[in-house]
Amino acid sequence: MAPPRSFLWTRRVFLTLLTGFVLIPVYVMLSSSLKPLADVTGTFRWLPTELTIRPYIDIWSTVPLGRYFVNSLIVAGAATVCSVVIAVFSAYAVSRYSFRGKRVFTVTVLSTQMFPGILFLLPLFLIYVNIGNATGIALFGSRGGLILTYLTFSLPFSIWMLIGYFDSVPRDLDEAALVDGCGPLGALFRVVVPAAVPGIVAVAVYAFMTAWGEVLFASVMTNDTTRTLAVGLQGYSTLNDVYWNQIMAASLVVSVPVVAGFLLLQRYLVAGLTAGAVK
Repeated sequence: MAPPRSFLWTRRVFLTLLTGFVLIPVYVMLSSSLKPLADVTGTFRWLPTELTIRPYIDIWSTVPLGRYFVNSLIVAGAATVCSVVIAVFSAYAVSRYSFRGKRVFTVTVLSTQMFPGILFLLPLFLIYVNIGNATGIALFGSRGGLILTYLTFSLPFSIWMLIGYFDSVPRDLDEAALVDGCGPLGALFRVVVPAAVPGIVAVAVYAFMTAWGEVLFASVMTNDTTRTLAVGLQGYSTLNDVYWNQIMAASLVVSVPVVAGFLLLQRYLVAGLTAGAVK
């Protein structure tokens, strides 16, 4: 039965408004990044009177954007790899084995998502400073400390989502692998992991996006050497002026890795999130 015409028109209007709501800010960013600074700070015009790519050249010299880019890649990449590896082993153990405190563990892991991130800022700061004073291991102001910080946010959700996805993989596959001579780790890497690729990709994308755009902890736990992109963009605002065209250009540039990765892995991301949510 075909839906009524009123429903079709309502859907079209709603989708048109939603598309405009999403694309208009992107257009403003793109057009502003191609304008001279005087045009951006003046009266806004939807159609630029003068186009220039100078802001995309100046963003690399106004602030050390290249160094911030490398820091973000290292921190987000390392946090993603560690989160995926730890979540795979943890979720497999919870999904396939019974042990005392199993339900308490899963509930505790999921309940950590209820607390706001700022609640952990001061405790982590004090822990890192005290560890540095006692052992000489510099966690505060280092990439390693920031990676550990991001793991505290991405790991709980990653473990919970992979538990649901591993539960959807038939246990008969594990048993067949064990019969063929594989051990538990062999069954995990040769059977379960290939079958759970969409869920693992979803976890990886989630962990990377969490680390890539985080601002609060990166602004406190880093210094001039280890600063990431999310914090480094503040350098375009000085006491004398705000380089709005360069801010827009830099924002578009730093968004490219996340947007490109999301578009390339969208199929796996949707499948992984759906399977994990159903379970």
